[in-house]
Amino acid sequence: MIIYSDTLDGLTPDRIRGFFVGWPHPLTPETHLKLLRGSSHFILASDDTSGAVVGYITALSDGFHAAFIPNLEVLPAYQGQGIGTALMQRMLEKLSDHYAIDLMCD
Repeated sequence: MIIYSDTLDGLTPDRIRGFFVGWPHPLTPETHLKLLRGSSHFILASDDTSGAVVGYITALSDGFHAAFIPNLEVLPAYQGQGIGTALMQRMLEKLSDHYAIDLMCD
């Protein structure tokens, strides 16, 4: 089962491995954790069996008017299961009081 969370409590770099597939300069798990910490909002999707993060989405926001979603990624082995859709739906709920929400992912 997939569990969705918006906290970094207990998250360590070893639980966020395997992301940035195909990127010319993939982020290390340590840098990925910094990215999550620096985001205005984020949601993680974790496999409840292994505890590994299998997907995530981030947003940068001014807090009331506009938000930008730069990252939405699901590990290849977990794609096609609706995790990306669930992450996007949860983020849109989180940002529902914003006037403008832009998605800009590669």
